[in-house]
Amino acid sequence: MKMLVIYTYPHHNSLNYAFLQHIIKGSKQNPHIKELQVLDLYEEEFNPLLVFNEQKRRRDMHIDPAIEKYRQQITWADKIVFIYPIWWGRPPAMLLGYIDQLFASNFAYKDKKGLFPEGLLKGKSVVCVSTMKGPTHYPFLWLNNAHKILMKRAFFNFVGIKRVKFFEFGNMESTKGNQIKKLEKIHKYFSKLDQ
Repeated sequence: MKMLVIYTYPHHNSLNYAFLQHIIKGSKQNPHIKELQVLDLYEEEFNPLLVFNEQKRRRDMHIDPAIEKYRQQITWADKIVFIYPIWWGRPPAMLLGYIDQLFASNFAYKDKKGLFPEGLLKGKSVVCVSTMKGPTHYPFLWLNNAHKILMKRAFFNFVGIKRVKFFEFGNMESTKGNQIKKLEKIHKYFSKLDQ
């Protein structure tokens, strides 16, 4: 298995970075994970701003040379892991800007007759590891599960990715948040992952 980890947090002195380190450590202990790449969107200084004009057309995003290396990473990966905080009930703008640009028509999906397009990333799987200040069940109880619906139905299923696993960790700024236990859970998951 080839795994791409996309890390989206503004700095490394954070719990999100600790999750990244535990994912890397667990993955290196896993014989099923043959290759691992990490993309740190902030360290990479990825520009999330979408620009369309006469020279840069939306219909040509799938061949934009400025983001070719990122398309190659997605094509290469069997499994894509996203690490990010949930801010205002959704992923950060940096990650959403990455998604807007990379998962473009004629790369991630193809329009066809009918209600839904054809997803072009079939066979890949995704794991989302997200943290939030509020309680773990806050997105479900107060936001009608908006985060998972956004990521799974409106995004991953749209591009053909059906196997999606979520880890939503709440109370992460609390001393009662069981951070160590949750880090160990992630380490164990990635050390035993077989598909």
